[in-house]
Amino acid sequence: MPARIDLEQRRKDVVEAAFRLLVAEGFSGLSLRKVAAESGLNIGSVRHYFDDHRHLLMAVATEVGRRMEKRLTRYPADTLAGLTGESAVDALQERLEELLPLDEERRAEAIVLIEFIVAARVNPIFRPVTEQMAADMRQVITDALRVLDVHDPAEEAERLTALLVGLTLDAVTPHGSLGSERLRTTLRAHLRSILPAGSGGTEA
Repeated sequence: MPARIDLEQRRKDVVEAAFRLLVAEGFSGLSLRKVAAESGLNIGSVRHYFDDHRHLLMAVATEVGRRMEKRLTRYPADTLAGLTGESAVDALQERLEELLPLDEERRAEAIVLIEFIVAARVNPIFRPVTEQMAADMRQVITDALRVLDVHDPAEEAERLTALLVGLTLDAVTPHGSLGSERLRTTLRAHLRSILPAGSGGTEA
């Protein structure tokens, strides 16, 4: 058993090393040799866990999705039932902020995710995992909006997803310069505008 645990941990170490390199250098800076150096292993050991560059990248993409899912599962949609006014806004914002780059951990995840989204445009191998992550995010948002009685929750989830992606892109690229506080206030203004009067309006 200890040997197996060690092997699993080493595989995780390789994925984490690739994750850090993607954040620091992007796709163009990632190679098995660099990952080996970053993880403290020789390249033969890295190849023991991943046959090639693409298999390693797919493992990193899967890890991003796993991290986001783990955070979101802490917020079951049914816990929103009965919330009104600013309490509803607060609860929904808390959930959705898990998807924004508001600290170093979430910022790193956002950078890696954007790298994969861009890569998927010309590398079909990455499309299934990025499309699944997008679908999962829309479903989580749709479920939350449905519990809060938002009109046409699926359609509104599409708009809210687009807002979250836009805010994230602005925050982690030279395209923009939004700080954490602006991310929060922009999201909050939108949530107040979509929650129904009986749920998201100002409490008496």
